[in-house]
Amino acid sequence: MSVATFDARVTGAFGRQVRVCTPDGREFPARPFGRDLDIVCGDAVRCRADERHGEVHVLEVLPRCTALYRTNARGRSEAVLANLTRLLVVIAPLPVPDLFVADRYLAAAESARIEPVLVLNKADLGIESALADALGGYALAGYRCIEVSAASGAGVEALRSACHDHTAALVGQSGVGKSSLAAQLLPGERIEIGALARAAEGRHTTTASRLFELPGGGSLIDAPGVRDFAPALESLEPRSLGFVEVERLAGGCRFLDCQHLREPDCAVRAAVEQGQMDPRRYESYRRLRRLQHTLRRPNEPPRRRG
Repeated sequence: MSVATFDARVTGAFGRQVRVCTPDGREFPARPFGRDLDIVCGDAVRCRADERHGEVHVLEVLPRCTALYRTNARGRSEAVLANLTRLLVVIAPLPVPDLFVADRYLAAAESARIEPVLVLNKADLGIESALADALGGYALAGYRCIEVSAASGAGVEALRSACHDHTAALVGQSGVGKSSLAAQLLPGERIEIGALARAAEGRHTTTASRLFELPGGGSLIDAPGVRDFAPALESLEPRSLGFVEVERLAGGCRFLDCQHLREPDCAVRAAVEQGQMDPRRYESYRRLRRLQHTLRRPNEPPRRRG
């Protein structure tokens, strides 16, 4: 006798345990049926209820529209979140922002065709000159930045508007206030909110990604904070690594496969020298390109110029 299956959406991922929600709003704990399923928050899945054991099994992950990938500790590519349409990359004056982490999230989103938006939380703390310069570099690249304060509520409506009718995720360093922003956007939900450690470094509060339905339309994923983020290099756009200003400028380079490092007649390096690309963003690109070269398989032949 066949057992009926049903489709659902993954609203929480906790290692091998997940939570799924059906289109009519019923939510269940579930577990993968088999060890080969790679399930992340935001996935659409096919499930089956095992009434004998009182469990819901995830049988299949349905094709993803988009996915955010990282390199794990074993050097392998793994999905982090699925079916996003917008990635909210959160930075703050405190803890001291690691803008190279923000750049890598932006690059991964651009390469995955997920629309990124930069979010400056804790704007009420003031913006020092170094951070102001960095924000100018992002503006030069064409990125929108929403300034917000989860503490005072300033800017929350602009952030809410950016999430409307999207599947959006809050990502960034630990301690930048992602869960506090989620609490502002999701009145009535229980969201654990932490504080900064004494050393002024971020402390992990969210330990697993959770998806919530937004009032008025759309979904929000609150993802764990990180101290570093290594995008899956094979998932990045090959020519620009997901740096939008490099993508715009690369057509002016002498060589079609220009790496924008030392090649002659490189339009990207010329733009940096002429103030048309932020030098810090270019250094961030260089670091990611060098990492790609370091991790390239030893037997992989060098690329030929076209």
